[in-house]
Amino acid sequence: MKLRHAMVCSSNQNRSMEAHWLLKREGFDVASYGTGQHVKLPGPSLREPNVYDFGTPYKQMFDDLRRKDPELYRRNGILPMLKRNLSVKTAPQRWQENAADGTFDVVLTFEEKVFDMVLEDLHNRKHELLKPVLVINLEVKDNHEEAAIGGRLALQLCQEIEAAGNWEECVDDLIMNFERQNHRKLVYSISYY
Repeated sequence: MKLRHAMVCSSNQNRSMEAHWLLKREGFDVASYGTGQHVKLPGPSLREPNVYDFGTPYKQMFDDLRRKDPELYRRNGILPMLKRNLSVKTAPQRWQENAADGTFDVVLTFEEKVFDMVLEDLHNRKHELLKPVLVINLEVKDNHEEAAIGGRLALQLCQEIEAAGNWEECVDDLIMNFERQNHRKLVYSISYY
């Protein structure tokens, strides 16, 4: 059974894109999104983030930051991250504007606040299809090292869900086994389209 997967973080830059990149490479049907109002990338200081609108091409962000301070953005990993992102898709997309993309079977978030926003958005949509969607939060800190670990864990979890066939019948065992194996606590919920 081929499932559709969505990877969701706040800005559709680091955690969701690392997982998207890995799952895509392994042949999964996958998309990725952010839930924030804007896309935020680190700037020269905490008070000066680089802020872009969703839909701004990764290439445009890459060129903008390379023009501003290539050494800083290479050193902090932002330019390599953007280079990876533009090899996966054109621009960051916002979860709340994704209805035209169709339905997903599994939505994986990487932050509890994002998990809550995805569930709220799904709750506010019309439930015409009554098609279930498994929404799981795998808490991952928003840095490059943790995103790499989180991406591998997301791939493993999605492989286990795919292998299970009908996840609805065994979701509790799947989650429990994953938590035991990886010493990570997952939060999950089932919603509907």
